[in-house]
Amino acid sequence: MTTSFAAASPALRDPNLHIPTFHGLRSALTRNALPSTRSLSLIRAVSTPETVTEKRSKVEIIKEQSNFIRYPLNEDLLTDAPNLSDSAVQLIKFHGSYQQYNRDERGSRTYSFMIRTKNPCGKVPNRLYLTMDDLADQFGIGTLRLTTRQTFQLHGVVKQDLKTVMASIIRNMGSSLGACGDLNRNVLAPAAPLVRNDYLFAQQTAENIAALLAPQSGFYYDIWVDGERIMSAEPPEVVQARNDNSHGTNFPDSPEPIYGTQFLPRKFKVAVTVPTDNSVDILTNDIGVVVVTDDDGEPQGFNIYVGGGMGRTHRNESTFPRLAEPLGYVPKEDILYAVKAIVVTQRENGRRDDRKYSRMKYLISSWGIEKFRTVVEQYYGKKFEPFRRLPEWEFKSYLGWHQQGDGSLFYGLHVDNGRIAGKMKKALREVIEKYNLNVRLTPNQNIILTDIRAVWKRPITTILAQAGLLQPSLVDPLNRTAMACPAFPLCPLAITEAERGIPDILKRVRGVFEKVGLKYSESVVVRVTGCPNGCARPYMAELGLVGDGPNSYQIWLGGTPNQTSIAQSFMDKVKLQDLEKVLEPLFYYWKQKRQSKESFGVFTNRMGFEKLKEYVEKWEGPVAAPTRHNLQLFADRETYEAMEESAKLQNKTAHQLAMEVIRNYVAANQNGKDDSFH
Repeated sequence: MTTSFAAASPALRDPNLHIPTFHGLRSALTRNALPSTRSLSLIRAVSTPETVTEKRSKVEIIKEQSNFIRYPLNEDLLTDAPNLSDSAVQLIKFHGSYQQYNRDERGSRTYSFMIRTKNPCGKVPNRLYLTMDDLADQFGIGTLRLTTRQTFQLHGVVKQDLKTVMASIIRNMGSSLGACGDLNRNVLAPAAPLVRNDYLFAQQTAENIAALLAPQSGFYYDIWVDGERIMSAEPPEVVQARNDNSHGTNFPDSPEPIYGTQFLPRKFKVAVTVPTDNSVDILTNDIGVVVVTDDDGEPQGFNIYVGGGMGRTHRNESTFPRLAEPLGYVPKEDILYAVKAIVVTQRENGRRDDRKYSRMKYLISSWGIEKFRTVVEQYYGKKFEPFRRLPEWEFKSYLGWHQQGDGSLFYGLHVDNGRIAGKMKKALREVIEKYNLNVRLTPNQNIILTDIRAVWKRPITTILAQAGLLQPSLVDPLNRTAMACPAFPLCPLAITEAERGIPDILKRVRGVFEKVGLKYSESVVVRVTGCPNGCARPYMAELGLVGDGPNSYQIWLGGTPNQTSIAQSFMDKVKLQDLEKVLEPLFYYWKQKRQSKESFGVFTNRMGFEKLKEYVEKWEGPVAAPTRHNLQLFADRETYEAMEESAKLQNKTAHQLAMEVIRNYVAANQNGKDDSFH
């Protein structure tokens, strides 16, 4: 049987495309039964995958035979081998870890493991931050990495140290359970510690959803802390929603009442936010939840989006990035039941035969939103109310100094590509430890220090500035919004460079800006990934570079600064050394032909790719080079060397950094502004 993709995303170019559909875990006899009317025996058939006759992927069989994600991982961890078996490699993902090897090495492979934490809302208690900092030095490669889903990644842990590291995280207020694997991943929410009803409610909701969808069978604690359950008490509304089976959502008598033996077909991502705040890239998630308040700012309920996702496969047009679309509105007391109903719909109907098509976005593209809503409502037990009107979205970085609203301050710090290392790592450790600060991680790979007393502001600023962590106003505008995935050397999926390559790419973009006469304050959202899976969300960028070969990228254009428009593929196989040949004409004509305050992404959409390609093909350079002022910036070698050392920390030249400082100084004096909270 096949299902037409006629209602699919615009990214699907072929309207006649058909893809086989997986029919869920229920037996063929019960496919048409409504969830609310299934008998107990039929519900049990859901958790008895042996009765399913449809083709299933290898990973589905591994999950089924694993005794709820234990075997053979538990045995493999006891062997002397530096790596795990193929089955155990799949299972350890559910525990929050990926097996990796150093791809820069030739010959024999040196295996290690990446551990990813799970931090709903990006919240990191002081004790956990200090623990992660220690573990990076003692068992990792000496760095911490902040991810695009508000978590830590710890790279370079060898197999024999895995249990020590995992147990340390668990016993110091952390977890990596479900940070990877076929289940709900880390739940995003705005990282800003604002003492406002809507923000506090969004963050509490994100934490409740994370708890609702956390695995319950104890495999994580059995493996890493010998069965000791180290968990905080759950809110009663979470327990009640998880246990409720009035509409046939659960597996009765199963250690995993929501997930069963098979868990979900693929990873599942949820984000919660408040109106206007799109710091979480809300439309890229399987479920996007938006707090709706009354005129007094009191939360009343939630708008729900469904069906976002970034991953795709090169040269396979039936795979595509997709924006989430409105599903409906629910009262605030129903949000956990609605989320659970959506998850169960994907569990039952998402494809399990071909993992390229297993994300929920493909199910919704196949069915259309109306059919999807109808099925979800059967598990929810109610009709969704109409989607409430929302204001325009804005990207919020929360960089710089801000008032929390309770008398304390918070300080958002830019971290290039989320990599905390060297002097920066030591300085952050010093400040966080000395002032006993809690931390928030942002979806843009930055870090927020919270609960800062006003009298601490100056000494904290001084310590961080001495380590090269400058005031955000002094960071190049291109760097503030840029993101890259880790890619080489450790990611097994990487085709080309991303994190290691983006500093030079941004310098070159800045050079093109200067050549065509764009101001220093101008910026575009640049995101780079080493493969098409889209971990740094390049398909939402104004300029997305997606690795498609050695030193080669696809160029994607058309995202918007507020992350509400999906980009489209503009050119394939652009070699790294040829980037300027494409970017110069694009940026030149953006400067010449844009409308008032028109962003680069909006400009590229308005002009159309055919016209833009014509510009690129006929490009012979700017009509007239802009006037350049060659200032002699350094009077003595000592000043130059000091500036050069500081510039290296930011992957800049001494001249670039000096010009930035001068520009910002002039701008601040011209505007007469007080920079104390910027």
